[in-house]
Amino acid sequence: MVDYELNELRREFLGEAREKVLEMRGTLGEANAPEARERLAYLAHQLKGSGGSYGYQQISDNAAEIERGIESWNPDQAATLDRLVNGLLAAIDTAAGELT
Repeated sequence: MVDYELNELRREFLGEAREKVLEMRGTLGEANAPEARERLAYLAHQLKGSGGSYGYQQISDNAAEIERGIESWNPDQAATLDRLVNGLLAAIDTAAGELT
């Protein structure tokens, strides 16, 4: 595969990842509800797996940390999860900015 083709796939992944993280940010306020936590864990799990597949280990690691936080949910963790989600968004935006 030519580099520009791989970069195009990465751009597509990063765009979709950004949308998922924005959804996560919107859902965090409802994290006390089990269905919201289920959705958050699902989105984090998707990003964890696909991030590494595209060569973005930082995105994968950040998503794994969010997934662990959701699985061991405690309302006192809301601020920490918010920070982690914002960090994931920053990692996605950094990766997108580095594509040629």
